[in-house]
Amino acid sequence: MEFAEVVRRRRMVRNYDPDRPVPPEVVDRLLAHATRAPSAGFAQGWGFLVLEEPADRERFWAAASPGGGGRERWLAGMRRAPLIVVPHANRSVYLDRYAEPDKGWADRSTERWPVPYWYVDAGFAALLMLLTAVDEGLGACFFGIPPQRLDAYREAFGVPGEYQPIGAVTVGYRAPDHRSPSLRRGRRPVDEVVRRGRWS
Repeated sequence: MEFAEVVRRRRMVRNYDPDRPVPPEVVDRLLAHATRAPSAGFAQGWGFLVLEEPADRERFWAAASPGGGGRERWLAGMRRAPLIVVPHANRSVYLDRYAEPDKGWADRSTERWPVPYWYVDAGFAALLMLLTAVDEGLGACFFGIPPQRLDAYREAFGVPGEYQPIGAVTVGYRAPDHRSPSLRRGRRPVDEVVRRGRWS
């Protein structure tokens, strides 16, 4: 598939065919592509938790799902995904990397960072997984783990404290899906969001 077509087809898929697992070689490509994401100082301070077994996926949903809130239809479709990948960011890897001699910072201070690149880079990796899924003829969705569920998620999977989940990605073969009501807002035109030369 041409790259422009991959970009046009990318959308958040919220319902999957539970009877079609993601082929192992496709899972490997998703993860290999994720590790090709850019990272500040080539720190590569990410970690990916891959959940393919039904018991592991069930444990994820039990730990990471908020109760109630009218999300039952969304959750029913998402729970059918045969693959969940949770990308994590490790701030310590970046602070260590930028304290190395070639970067010129003598300490591990976070004050020099204009934004927390450990989250940015993990987000880049997640986006590469989303695009790879489209290229492979699959659907995928990135979503957040609610803050009040993070401790339960960490405990369920033994996630070390230095790794912060930035969200989760479900992947699988698409099933009939409902369109998100948010799409009624329409895509903002390029001319509305792009400034050239100066802001105003």
